[in-house]
Amino acid sequence: MRWWRPLLGCLGLVLVVSIVVMVARAYGLSVVPQFGEVRRVVEAAGPWGPVVFVLLQVLLNVPPFPRTVFTVSAGVLFGAVVGTALAIIATALAAVVAFALVRLTGGGIIGRWAEHPRALWVRRRLDHHGTLAVTSMRLIPMVPFAVMNYLSGLSAVRFWPYLIGTVVGSTPSTIAIVTLGDAVTGHVKPSLLLVSALCGVVGLIGVVVAARRPIPEEPAS
Repeated sequence: MRWWRPLLGCLGLVLVVSIVVMVARAYGLSVVPQFGEVRRVVEAAGPWGPVVFVLLQVLLNVPPFPRTVFTVSAGVLFGAVVGTALAIIATALAAVVAFALVRLTGGGIIGRWAEHPRALWVRRRLDHHGTLAVTSMRLIPMVPFAVMNYLSGLSAVRFWPYLIGTVVGSTPSTIAIVTLGDAVTGHVKPSLLLVSALCGVVGLIGVVVAARRPIPEEPAS
């Protein structure tokens, strides 16, 4: 690995963190914002609210911060249909930016954590079962969004399978959570909770399928 890649990665990380902190302070946001803060900033932007919402989510979801507050906020602020579209766009953009940063810097920033056995298991599946692995793991809410982005950047998965898997795998849970946000002032329908549970089950099935498929380092069973 060229010596300048880890240095560039560290400088890039410092730059991203600095931008996040400056934007948060400029708009009175916490680094991990609450719903009320997001709502205030978006409403203050007027007709540019949707654009500001997307930019905020991308900026704060490239680092390992949870995106749930944005998914819920999308439903409350924009309704189920528009909110889902904005949340999916922002999710895809944040995933692409994180993926690109890892690829451009050679993974030097997170390389020391990427050798964990669980991380290696994920990376090996991504190397050989790109779209299937990305889609199935995105379906499981317990898999951290940012961690999946970083490990994908370290793997050999190609850009388009990664992007397609991200959009397809993130869409079901995003629809369910945005819809819950839209219905926050009413009663939560059991069917919406069922959708979230089914997404997790489908994702788990996908992971099992990906795990059972042989890869070159493992003998076929």
